[in-house]
Amino acid sequence: MCNIPNPNECIEYLQVAGCSNEVIKHCIAVRDVAVKIAFKTNADLKIIEAGALLHDIGRSKTHGITHGVEGAKIANKLGLPSSIIHIIERHIGAGLPKDEAVKLGLPPKDYLPITLEEKIVCHADSLIDHNTVQFIDKQVEKAKKQGLELYAKRLVKLHQELSNVCGIDIDDLLRV
Repeated sequence: MCNIPNPNECIEYLQVAGCSNEVIKHCIAVRDVAVKIAFKTNADLKIIEAGALLHDIGRSKTHGITHGVEGAKIANKLGLPSSIIHIIERHIGAGLPKDEAVKLGLPPKDYLPITLEEKIVCHADSLIDHNTVQFIDKQVEKAKKQGLELYAKRLVKLHQELSNVCGIDIDDLLRV
């Protein structure tokens, strides 16, 4: 199995790939939320931390919907473990089923988070707007205003699932 990069290595990967300081700050904010959630679970903290820091490495190539796919390609070239590659690839839109992915122009496959680590990073990313924590109600309302009903439903479902795993509502956890 490949080694999980430490936080400094992850930041260096982002910089070398060409990510802006704004993207790096966003990734750090996502990491902070993901780790906070992970502490309430039995998830692998090293995978969570590295996956959260690297989830947007594809933004060095594009800020479009394909940044997850592009990021997975970069991570694969770096020789990162599949656990990190899957987090990068599956964090878009609170996870996208194959039919939605195809409509959005992604290669035809499911981009739904499967492991607990993937779900935590995916949800943490959904709760960060630039570098600021946004609670679930605000993010759902924002999605609905944009006509993204299916995304809003996935957000709520993932929020409820992870809140159950944590034994505390994620919003309440983030307020502490």
